[in-house]
This record gives sequence, C-alpha cells and structure tokens, in this order.
Amino acid sequence: MPLWTCETCGAQFPDTGNPPASCPICEDERQYVNWKGQAFLTRDALAERHRLVWRDDLGLTGIALEPSFAIGQRALLVPDGGGYVMWDCIPLATPEAVAHVKSLGGLTGIAISHPHYYGALADWSEAFGGVPVYLHADDRQWVTRPHPSIVHWTGDQHRISDDVLLLRTGGHFAGATMLHDARGADGKGALLTGDIAQVTMDRRFVSFMYSYPNYMPLNAPAVRRIAAAVAPLAFDRIYGAWWGRNIASGAKAAFSASVERYIAAIA
Repeated sequence: MPLWTCETCGAQFPDTGNPPASCPICEDERQYVNWKGQAFLTRDALAERHRLVWRDDLGLTGIALEPSFAIGQRALLVPDGGGYVMWDCIPLATPEAVAHVKSLGGLTGIAISHPHYYGALADWSEAFGGVPVYLHADDRQWVTRPHPSIVHWTGDQHRISDDVLLLRTGGHFAGATMLHDARGADGKGALLTGDIAQVTMDRRFVSFMYSYPNYMPLNAPAVRRIAAAVAPLAFDRIYGAWWGRNIASGAKAAFSASVERYIAAIA
C-alpha cells in the first residue's frame, strides 16, 4: 500500500489503501486547506513530479524539491562530527539525494523546528540506519506518521553533541525549536530558526508570526520568551526558513533589535 503526502503542507502519512480523510496540520488555524480541497499524493507520484536539488546556502548544504512543493521546505545539513544533522525536513527522499548526503558523510540525526517541516522524516531516518529524529514532545500530537526513530525530547534544551544544541522557544507552536551550532559562522556561532523567527526580505531583521498564511501575529509575551531563550547564546549568523533568507553577520544584535521593533509595532 502507498505512503501518502499532503500536497499543502508536505506531511507524510502511513501506508493505507486510500488517502487520509484529512490532514490535521492543514486543518489547524496556523495552516490552511487548499482552495481546491484536501489532496494527497502517493510517494511514487511525488517522486515522478518533483526532483531533489542541493546547493550551498551560506556555507551549508541545502536540499529542496524542484519544482517547489507544499510550503517550499528546504533542509540544511549542519556539520556534526564526521557527519551531519539534518535541520528541518523535506517531503521526499530520493535515492540520488540519499547517495549525495552519504557521499558527504551521512546523517547523525534529524532535528525539526515544528510540524510544518516534518515531511518524510521516517524515510530520511531509515535511509541512514534509523538515525534519531528529534521532535519536541509538546508537538507530539502533530506527528502524522509515527516511527520508532522519533525522540520526543522534553524541557527547554536538548544537546545533540558538544556543538549542536536544540532550544524550545515556543511561539509558532508549543514545541517550536531552534538549533544553535556553536561552530557555525567560522566559530562565531549560528542560529537556525526555521520560521520561528522569520528572516525578513531585507535580511537585516527577523519577525514573528503565529500563522503566516492567515496573518495572525505572535503576542508580545511569546516573543519575549523566544528572546529570553536565545539571549544566553553566542551567534553571528542566522539561517532562516527559505533559500537565501539568512542574516550573514551581526545576527545577535539584529535579533535583539528585531524583538524591540516587533513589540513596539504591535503595542
């Protein structure tokens, strides 16, 4: 029986004879059901219509579907020892892309910021021997394809290695997560935010939303909690959610200025 992928958010569902009746991630107010109605593709059909491409994104290898699919997810490979942590996930794992990642050193784990990026997490884990997939336990209810590789971590921090730290910042989702790479940006530190803190178009600030497609802003207490979680960390660079949406340097000062600007704007 086929595995199914939601066309709107890219979440993968278990193998069943018929597609799911609905996608709970899309029915949530932070996402949306497509105007043409809920639709699902089999994994094989998705692979026939799209291919995976990889390219450099400010010093990190990024992987995404082409043509763009769902919300345009791209994953980043964060160096970790002799391999990589995949940050955020994409809805497809092809043999060519898996072989390319293996040629670079393979995956030591997968860490995902929030449910809109769960994608084909099980397929990617299985392709690398069942490496752990780190999802915050506060978002457990949103997992659409349960898998034994999933590690539902708890609390406000989870250290993957000496250099790679996960932070539960909340905001966009209860378990919304950022990744801090202490060795990133030539040892000055890098913060991978997904769209928990969205890099703005001028790449000088970040901003915050509860729902991007439905234009629902995040409240001030939630933004202050995010700022407090990030404050102790050293970082000079921010990697955002989309190709090229990064702050190359001076990112910690830009983050602080962004918090002040945002709270003043919604006051």
